Amino acid sequence: MGVRFGISIPPTAAALEDVLDMTTAAEQEGLDLVGIQDHPYAPEFGDTFAVLGACLGVTSRISVYPGVANMPLRRPSMLAKQAATFDLLSGGRFELGVGAGAFEDGILAMGGPDLKGRAALCALEEGIEIIRATWRPGRLVSVQGDQYTVQGIAGGPAPAHNVRIWIGAMGPRALDLIGRVGDGWVAPLPNWLPWEKWRGAQDRIDAAARAEGRDPSAITRMAALPGVISDQSLRPRPRGNDPVNGSAREWAEIIAALHRNARFDTFIYWPPGFDVDQVQRFARRVVPLAREMISMA
Repeated sequence: MGVRFGISIPPTAAALEDVLDMTTAAEQEGLDLVGIQDHPYAPEFGDTFAVLGACLGVTSRISVYPGVANMPLRRPSMLAKQAATFDLLSGGRFELGVGAGAFEDGILAMGGPDLKGRAALCALEEGIEIIRATWRPGRLVSVQGDQYTVQGIAGGPAPAHNVRIWIGAMGPRALDLIGRVGDGWVAPLPNWLPWEKWRGAQDRIDAAARAEGRDPSAITRMAALPGVISDQSLRPRPRGNDPVNGSAREWAEIIAALHRNARFDTFIYWPPGFDVDQVQRFARRVVPLAREMISMA
């Protein structure tokens, strides 16, 4: 599919018009993806899936995805139904990011399950199995799991296209899960997984994929890039948990290096707040330079 670029937006309830402005700017500027963050327990956020529908409604070309859907608070059979419906309504412009849920206290406070570690990953894998089975019309779906069970529901509807399931994760066992069953890795922000660990995480995904007889190159790799695109030079380059704060050329060099050295193929910009100017800088200044550098490598 080639290298793709997009932005990540929080579904802030007090700024929903700004969310739509950012989305339409991303489409107008030729970007490929818009991700809407999903933290249902955050009081300042609206419902991510309602916002995703609104984003699809104001666009005609760009694809959208939840980045990533909190599966403990969103039953997999309903996630499957929602994803297929969005994809049908938009003519194939919906992808599905999912995760095991990073904030356990918030999940519990909303009445979600008390899942940690291996149990949370088990639930995520069961959920993905249910979602994929539900997208096959004409078949009965029965999955007996430790966390999720469906008993003989009829599959359907099918999405308009082959919706990809991208997994947000960073722990070793979670990376193994991506290699076994995921269509993509939504890498966490550097403050969760430092820059220096991204390459090792990729290697772990690759090893798990090969052990399962899968082609690692078929798994999408999405890098999260927070920071500010400015006219100032970046000194020193980001390391550890640092965001990227520098010129368009330096941003492009970082993206090209991540593509070359860490095998990322999709780059999602996390702008500071609701700043259309930053989206335009990313699309007009960073993306063309990054594409040129990648093509010359």
